[in-house]
Amino acid sequence: MVMRRATTVSLAGLTLATLACSLAHRLRFEAPSAQLTGVTITGLGFSGGSLELKLDVLNPNSYTLRSTRLQVAIDLENTPFGTAAIDRALELPPAAHSEVRVPLTFTWSGVGAGARAMLSKGSVAYGLTGRIMVDSPLGERSVELRTNGVVAVRDLAR
Repeated sequence: MVMRRATTVSLAGLTLATLACSLAHRLRFEAPSAQLTGVTITGLGFSGGSLELKLDVLNPNSYTLRSTRLQVAIDLENTPFGTAAIDRALELPPAAHSEVRVPLTFTWSGVGAGARAMLSKGSVAYGLTGRIMVDSPLGERSVELRTNGVVAVRDLAR
């Protein structure tokens, strides 16, 4: 009888350990990433203008991430251009890409080369840095975003 109880307890413990390992593997946190996929000029004026940054955000996890804040700074043609933030809730589905649009306003002072390239070329070199706050089953995390490349510019102001 004692042997049977010990075997039952051992099997139950082994089953629980296996389930715990499986759950821990599924809940492992991987940082989301973002790529700038488009810039749209939404307005131009004497003192500056407004853009809409189109980001492709990847959630590589097997569970939904909820973002409470996304903040980015963008350089265009190696010139600091501006910062933007979203303070509204975003839901990033598991193992999927999500399109996130971030509004940005800028002033003409200090954005010379980036503004010229944006207005005269169909594409512009960019650097994007920032942070995204995400809430996961493992708690809230602040994740660094950093990417660069070349992106197409669309002009909706015309």
